[in-house]
Amino acid sequence: MKTVHEVCKISGISVRTLHYYDSIGLLSPSAVTSAGYRLYDDSSLAKLQSILFFRELEFPLREIKAIIENPDFDYISALREQITLLEMKREHLEKLIALARDTMKTGVIKMDFSAFDNTEIEKYAEEARQKWGQTAAYKEYETKTAAKTDNQKTDVFIKMEAIFREAGKLRSLSPDCEQAQDCVKKLQSFITENCYTCTKEILSGLGQMYVADERFRQNIDKAGGDGTSAFIAKAIENYCK
Repeated sequence: MKTVHEVCKISGISVRTLHYYDSIGLLSPSAVTSAGYRLYDDSSLAKLQSILFFRELEFPLREIKAIIENPDFDYISALREQITLLEMKREHLEKLIALARDTMKTGVIKMDFSAFDNTEIEKYAEEARQKWGQTAAYKEYETKTAAKTDNQKTDVFIKMEAIFREAGKLRSLSPDCEQAQDCVKKLQSFITENCYTCTKEILSGLGQMYVADERFRQNIDKAGGDGTSAFIAKAIENYCK
């Protein structure tokens, strides 16, 4: 059994990330001591490795959770597919490096963009998602997304951004104030209408993701101003209580 700090040392992830994975039910400790220390066994470490492989392949945490919670999930089979995707990614990067080196050597920019084509990688990754990520929420999201045009998808993004801008204007207030709680309720309703049924459990996980995931934090703070992600996360925490 390994402690949180030991797991972080051998995996390279932060303590905060490991705690976050626990909070959203992605990777829970194998045991907790009477003193409150989290412990991880070999099975947990194997699961963490699988999670990190999927993260390296840029799968969102929501999809990874859906994949590894699938009752048909098979670690060895998934690892085999991860290897294939990583090899495809390596080949793609090697082509880009070769193109860049050739351009630097000759000083001539070739009008050849084939090295940037990652269609096959995306196709294979999508097949993996379809195979493993079949939770109810994921299916609902896929159904709602498939029914939207590109303009409608853009509109969803713009409206979501507007909600975060609205939250940003409330940063000087308490996260548990009426205005902040109404904003959270609006966010929950919007996600339910446009993505998937956003239960309080799912909303709570999203709130934590908004501050733990760097990409979410940056995008939300860009929309509403510095500190918006932390504010909306705290407001969601109060709302879900």
